[in-house]
Amino acid sequence: MKDLFSVEGKVALITGGSSGIGAMIARGYVENGVRTYVASRKAEACAATASELSAYGECIPLPADLSTPDGVLSLAREMSEREPRLDILVNNAGATWGAPLAEYPFEAWDKVFNLNARAIFFLTRELVPRLEAAATPSDPARVIQIGSVDGLNVPVLETYAYSASKASVHHMTRVLARRLAPKITVNAVAPGPFPSRMMATTLEEFGDRIAEQAPRKRIGTPEDMAGVALFLASRAGAYVTGAVIPVDGGLSTCV
Repeated sequence: MKDLFSVEGKVALITGGSSGIGAMIARGYVENGVRTYVASRKAEACAATASELSAYGECIPLPADLSTPDGVLSLAREMSEREPRLDILVNNAGATWGAPLAEYPFEAWDKVFNLNARAIFFLTRELVPRLEAAATPSDPARVIQIGSVDGLNVPVLETYAYSASKASVHHMTRVLARRLAPKITVNAVAPGPFPSRMMATTLEEFGDRIAEQAPRKRIGTPEDMAGVALFLASRAGAYVTGAVIPVDGGLSTCV
C-alpha cells in the first residue's frame, strides 16, 4: 500500500507541457521520478520549462506543432525513436476562441477542433504500440485527456468551438477506453478555473466572482491538478478507465 501512488521510473509525454495545466502536471511527475517529455509549439518556451523542471528531476523538451497532421506524426515518430515504451500520455495541448455567435469565423472552428480533438486522437493512435509496450496486467499504460467543465456545462463565455471540442474529448475518452482496454486506460480530467495563459483574461476580470461561486471558494492550484494526474498514472488509478473527472472545486454541481 505504501507504493500505491508511486509513479517513479515511468516515462511520460505531456503535450502543451510548457505552461498552464500541462506544466502543473509535468512538475508533479518530474518531482515524483517520472522521466517527463514536454511538448509545445514554441521551442523556446518548451526548453525553458524543461530547464526549470530539471532542477527537480528529469524533464526533456520536445517541440511540436500539433495543429497539423505532419506535426502530430513527427512528434509520435520522435517519441518512438527516443523511448521503447511510454507509460503515460497526457493530451493537454489546446486552444480556444471567443466571438459572438453571428461573427464566429469558420477558421476559428477549424483551428480549435484540429488541435483540441483531431490531434489527440491521431497522436494517441500513433503511440499505441509504445503504450502497449509499457503495459502489464497489474499496471496498464495511461492516456489522460484534458477536457474542461465547459464540455460538461453550458459556458458563460461565447467559446462555441472550445466547449464543443471538449465535449468531443470527453466522449472520445470513453470510446478509446473501450477500444484500448485492457492494456491501456483512458480517462479525462475536466478542469474548472486554473491559473493559465488561456484563463488569464477571464480570471483577471471575473476571478473573484468565479471563486465565490465555487463551493470550495477558490481557484484551482497546481497541486490540485498534479494530484489527480498522479492518481490516474499510479497503481491507485489502475482500475479507473473511461471516466471524466471534474476538478473544479464543485462548480459543476452548481448548474
